[in-house]
Amino acid sequence: MPSVLIEVRRGYSPAEEVALIDAVHASLVSAFKIPVEDRFSRLVSYAPHRMVDGPEPGVADAYTRVTIDCFPGRSLEAKRALYREIVERLELLGIPRAKVSILLHESGFENWGSGGIPAADVDLGFTVEV
Repeated sequence: MPSVLIEVRRGYSPAEEVALIDAVHASLVSAFKIPVEDRFSRLVSYAPHRMVDGPEPGVADAYTRVTIDCFPGRSLEAKRALYREIVERLELLGIPRAKVSILLHESGFENWGSGGIPAADVDLGFTVEV
């Protein structure tokens, strides 16, 4: 049950925002083998001066930061596949690879709570060891 935050420094239409979320989610399904229905994503759009990338603060561009919080257990190869898939899918939406930054946080099962119980006590219905 990865939790995804996509941050951008320009405005997109609602359809484009959905496409961005779908692209990152499809990458997680493919690379991390999560169930399709395992979707916890949000997108935040900043005014260009509120998210600086490079020497020209205030200039809107395609800079996109993808932060993923997830359980530990994925191999380096699975992580490589995830990073590759994200940039490839976002590139199809007009975001250059060089403008995509990905940050992966891994937190133990005991550090995730759902329904008042830790994830360590829940049958997830899938394996995280990919």
